[in-house]
Amino acid sequence: MEGRHGSISVIHATLPAGAGDTIYRTLTGRSSRRNSVNDDRELDTTSDDEDGSSIKTKVDAWRLDAAVKEIQLNDQAESRHLGVTWKNLNVKVVPSDSRLQENVLSQFNIPQQFKESRHKPAMKSILVDSYGCVKPGEMLLVLGRPGSGCTTLLKLLANKRKGYTEVSGDVHYGALDAKQAQPYRGYITMNTEEELFYPTLTVGETMDFAARLNIPNTLPRDANSQEHFRQNMKSFLMDSMGISHTEDTRVGDAFVRGVSGGERKRVSIIEAMCARGSVMCWDNSTRGLDASTALEYTRALRSLTDAMGTATIVTLYQAGNAIYNLFDKVLVLDEGRQVFYGPREHARPFMEAQGFVCGDGANVADYLTGVTVPKERKIMPGFESRFPRNNLDLEQAYRQSSIKTIMDRELDYPTTEEAKSNTRTFCEAVTLDKSRWLPKSSPMTVSFQDQVKTCVIRQYQIIWGDKPTFVIKQGAALVQALVAGSLFYNAPNNSAGLFIKGGSLFLLLLYNSLMAMSEVTDSFAGRPILAKHKNFAFYNPAAFCIAQITADIPILFFQVTIFVVVLYWMTALKATAAAFFTCWFVVYLVTLVMTAFFRMVGAAFPNFDAASKVSGFSVTAFIVYIGYQIAKPEMHPWFIWIYWINPLSYGFESLMANEFSGRTIPCAFSNLIPNYLPQYLDSAHQACSGVRGALSGATEVRGEDYLQSLSYSASHIWRNVGILFAWWALYVGLTIFFTLRWDDAAGSTGALLIPRELRKKVKFGPADEETQIDEKGPRPGANDQSDDLPASQEAPGTSLMSNTSIFTWKNLSYVVKTPTGNRTLLDNVHGYVKPGMLGALMGSSGAGKTTLLDVLAQRKTDGTINGSILVDGRPLPVSFQRSAGYCEQLDVHEPYATVRESLEFSALLRQSRETPREQKLAYVDTIIDLLELHDIEHTLIGKLGAGLSVEQRKRVTIGVELVSKPSILIFLDEPTSGLDGQAAFNTVSFLRKLADAGQAVLVTIHQPSAQLFAQFDTLLLLAKGGKMVYFGDIGDNANTIKDYFGRHGAPCPTSANPAEHMIDVVTGTHHGRDWHETWLQSPEAARMHEDLELLITTAADKEPGTTDDGHEFATDLWTQIKLVTHRDNVSLFRDIDYVNNKFALHIGVALFIGFSFWRIGDSVTDQQLVLFALFNYIFVAAGVLAQLQPLFIARRDLYETREKKSKMYSWIAFVAGLVVSEMPYLVLCGTIYFLCFYFTAGLSAAPKHAGATFFVMLVYQFIYTGMGQFIAAYAPNAVFASLVNPLVIGTLVSFCGVLVPYAQIQAFWRYWIYYLNPFNYLMGSLLVFTEWDNEINCKESEFAIFDPPTGETCAEYLGAWLEGPGSRNNLVNPNAMDQCKVCVYRTGKDYLYTMNLTEHGDGWRDAAICVIFALSSYALVFLLMKLRTKASKKAE
Repeated sequence: MEGRHGSISVIHATLPAGAGDTIYRTLTGRSSRRNSVNDDRELDTTSDDEDGSSIKTKVDAWRLDAAVKEIQLNDQAESRHLGVTWKNLNVKVVPSDSRLQENVLSQFNIPQQFKESRHKPAMKSILVDSYGCVKPGEMLLVLGRPGSGCTTLLKLLANKRKGYTEVSGDVHYGALDAKQAQPYRGYITMNTEEELFYPTLTVGETMDFAARLNIPNTLPRDANSQEHFRQNMKSFLMDSMGISHTEDTRVGDAFVRGVSGGERKRVSIIEAMCARGSVMCWDNSTRGLDASTALEYTRALRSLTDAMGTATIVTLYQAGNAIYNLFDKVLVLDEGRQVFYGPREHARPFMEAQGFVCGDGANVADYLTGVTVPKERKIMPGFESRFPRNNLDLEQAYRQSSIKTIMDRELDYPTTEEAKSNTRTFCEAVTLDKSRWLPKSSPMTVSFQDQVKTCVIRQYQIIWGDKPTFVIKQGAALVQALVAGSLFYNAPNNSAGLFIKGGSLFLLLLYNSLMAMSEVTDSFAGRPILAKHKNFAFYNPAAFCIAQITADIPILFFQVTIFVVVLYWMTALKATAAAFFTCWFVVYLVTLVMTAFFRMVGAAFPNFDAASKVSGFSVTAFIVYIGYQIAKPEMHPWFIWIYWINPLSYGFESLMANEFSGRTIPCAFSNLIPNYLPQYLDSAHQACSGVRGALSGATEVRGEDYLQSLSYSASHIWRNVGILFAWWALYVGLTIFFTLRWDDAAGSTGALLIPRELRKKVKFGPADEETQIDEKGPRPGANDQSDDLPASQEAPGTSLMSNTSIFTWKNLSYVVKTPTGNRTLLDNVHGYVKPGMLGALMGSSGAGKTTLLDVLAQRKTDGTINGSILVDGRPLPVSFQRSAGYCEQLDVHEPYATVRESLEFSALLRQSRETPREQKLAYVDTIIDLLELHDIEHTLIGKLGAGLSVEQRKRVTIGVELVSKPSILIFLDEPTSGLDGQAAFNTVSFLRKLADAGQAVLVTIHQPSAQLFAQFDTLLLLAKGGKMVYFGDIGDNANTIKDYFGRHGAPCPTSANPAEHMIDVVTGTHHGRDWHETWLQSPEAARMHEDLELLITTAADKEPGTTDDGHEFATDLWTQIKLVTHRDNVSLFRDIDYVNNKFALHIGVALFIGFSFWRIGDSVTDQQLVLFALFNYIFVAAGVLAQLQPLFIARRDLYETREKKSKMYSWIAFVAGLVVSEMPYLVLCGTIYFLCFYFTAGLSAAPKHAGATFFVMLVYQFIYTGMGQFIAAYAPNAVFASLVNPLVIGTLVSFCGVLVPYAQIQAFWRYWIYYLNPFNYLMGSLLVFTEWDNEINCKESEFAIFDPPTGETCAEYLGAWLEGPGSRNNLVNPNAMDQCKVCVYRTGKDYLYTMNLTEHGDGWRDAAICVIFALSSYALVFLLMKLRTKASKKAE
């Protein structure tokens, strides 16, 4: 490394004469300036260890340094040093710049798709010839704008190559190549940008889990036991990131309340540290952290790197200089090209030598990435003609410099003796760590049984953390069992009880299997977390699968026991201990098998849509072929294989055989002919009719004969149990197999989606070759005068909105109730914003910044607010919420709308009703110009990962608020978090532009660099607990603030960023003073109060700056409904996944049911088949609702988070839009189902029957959609809705007169729920239209055959019977003297009489009632949405 000392002279090579001295002076000057930043940090450029392996950046600043050194000393292993070296690294992918989003119609344009699929796009390089070396104990900072390949480089250095089309080049870890390093993946780790956790676990539980799986086999010297080691490790890590206080708080996510965003980020950091890696990659890990925490985190990395000899590679956005100075080396990427790689202290001089100016106090990291962006770079005088114009020129300049020559010497590190000996000691250390029970090749640390044990514990913690769902599930099972028990209550032991008992046994299996369906959803929720832990080598996915099963056993035991005990005894099934326990065991086993089956489906498919299609379809198939709806002898040969592969059918056979073997079943009621009248009670002249297995002339049936007629046998009970165990083992094995093959590289593609119908408006294909080579031009559409604000002489309505209102708040407090008592989140906060002012609202994480904005913008719906919020000295007007723009932290948008559509939607709904439409749309163009959204105006916003990038979404969020012409002020909550330095600067300078145009803007901001901070006028600084620490001017170059803190004993060092310094001081890491008290007693506070009073009184005397039109919404209800419905129509039209699922489900189920019940005949048994064929139509609902409700709830979340709060449109318009947009698809679905099912099942083709049936089928589509939507309208989330569905549908199905005939329903239910049940009227009308006129002809086995008394003909003997109780029977041979043949029914109407359908008119009566149900279910959607909509809180 001797070359490094001479590197100053090296630069001379590329400089003009005489420039060297200036550079030298700048360098030495910079070095001395740096030293004053932290007196305790010296940049010691003399290599102080003998081998000169790295420049040591001495840091004594981190508070836990001693603890780190102690951990290192106690480690039994000699060292774990590896280091990473790479050269000629090239990565190519299939480009995903812009894809077309098909719509419902265009997807069927096969020729066009075929034509397009033949043009294969050329590969795109995302990393070109990258090289470098990070030795043990070094830190490398990788810089680049989003999309320049930083994350890709980190993934490859962490040995994660999946998901890339083509990777070439060498990566060495120590002396190991990439393949040899595979078994050590737990020691080569990467912390990604996403935070993936189980939201219901607490921080402590999450960390326990990680710590348990990383306990080494050979403990450190100071640990007495594994438990002791685990506790130490956990508390050290929690302390290192300062989150020990959150140990018992849930981690949470976007929907579950938990720790704050910054704290969640820190949990993901320490989870990655648990792995004790030797090569650690950190991808943008400071996102969402405030400046002081980010610095603390980097110091921790520095300390760990120095002590443990880790090789650390980090990418950061918006990295301040204090953070930047902690690194040894810097690598700058620009669109995949490596434009600089070398020692940190040479990066800035190199760029300055090329002619780029770095401002004083600027973030060097942002400067390095900005040099290729024309808008951001400044050129030194004299370099205008020869500075590098773009990344190719810059790369060329770097390659000719001598820094490259020096850095190239390190590339043969893997072949050095040092690397080889390090690798040997590393492999020995790993052997010490690894459990003796693991195979050599396993990358895990603890033994397999410990992995399973740890995963089981976590499985229970997840369930315990989400108690409401668990309680709902168990409660629902109990309620459902009681309801079903009362439905099948005391089933008689004669022939009338056969069907009822069958129904009861069917339900025992069905309900518990349906409860298991939620496993599919759970599988996808846990999948990204499993992939992350697999990468960290925490556990083998097989351990996770086995743990899930182990955790299931007791829970399902409980669930099944409740259900079976209640239903079994209420139905009065066979009352022997053996029969009961056999039944219980079979149901329990079938439930385990079905749970395993759904898990397997969840594991086998790459996405949820495919899995839910398969699981939904398999449920339909299993139910139809269980042997209950269609008995096994009646099944058609083409589908009988489903019976054999159906676990439910084996269970059902065992339950039926268990119940009926060894019994004698007397025929009774209508199954015994003749009957009832006194002269017909001689069993010699009676016979069974319509009872399976009854012998000719018998009046009772042996259970064995009954089972035989269904092809069942008592000898199969335990054979089937064996088969069920085999199914279970197969499903579990397949689950493990699929889980092990999961692709853990589910990276986001980030493609822009352009709707097919807008394709003409968008230019496709590469730009000119010429312009590509030259420098990056400004974005198209960013017109040259964009720096000056649009002049007033433009078209009316296009000039930027300015405003004259003054917004003030005084004594503002906000208190919420928590389980432990009241908690104050804001404590007497004051302040104001006036036109032309750009105000910053700052504070550490959790100081109440977002809370204050929410309260000011009237967005809170709970808690108590005290104090006054005034506009122009007057109380807030009715129209305040829409006159103030509010950009939330989360960018919530309709994913299927394009950028322009979103802006136009907001403009049309939120600008005043007096403004003409043309003018509103013209203003949208102004804003698109201003925000430079031209190149993406016709792209879909999409969901995160597919669609716009974080920065583009942020601009859309701001645009949506701006087009509404906010007349009072604009609030923005953290508009820069998650953006890189350039994007953040663009965003803030744009806000500055707005303020200069006369807008009032208030912004919360996390990590502003010095340049960003300089853009603001005033600052409101909050400390923990929402206490004020400062309000007032920032001053030029932040002088006013520096002066305030300097006077109170916390002067700001010259080159420090004032924003970071302030937060550091206030969070109390320095100076033990109470800054809130200091503020209260300062002259600044007194001045602020005077200013406030003055502003309020002068404003109150003048005319108000904004006139309140007195309307809550800007447009009238009819306009709202039109616009919202149009948007919903367009987005459904583009959402082909959802619509195709609907179509596929209807076509699939209709054809399946149609062919299962192919050409139904006219015998007595066939009447029941007609009943079941129609009955199955009801179950389409379950599959559709599983997709309809999440969509409804996602829309509702969008409405409630943003659109409702900004008074964009009324909840009435919201519901109307959702209801109306579904309707065309419902009509299509109903039609498809009817055509596919009706004629295959062979039902009456007469127009009056077919047409009426078609009408009722259409109406049902509206009934169940309305039901699904009203459940979703009130459900707190999609999971809750999916738990309520089976309860509602299950209850309605039970009481519609199909499973138990009307006459046998218990009186308690019969007189109310039966009549309130839409399915009852649905089935009634369908049956009347299809069955009423059919002639019924008994099969030979269905006749009641008996001899009349001697000397009488059949007609004489049965005369009184046929005129009385048997008037609906059909005597076929009236003149015979023996073997009378009686059929139970003559025509369909005789059969329907038993179903409580007595008149032909009942058909249309029921159809009309169905229409009423459809209308009322939609009315309920409106009602429940109204009940859900809470008013926002006003200040009291």
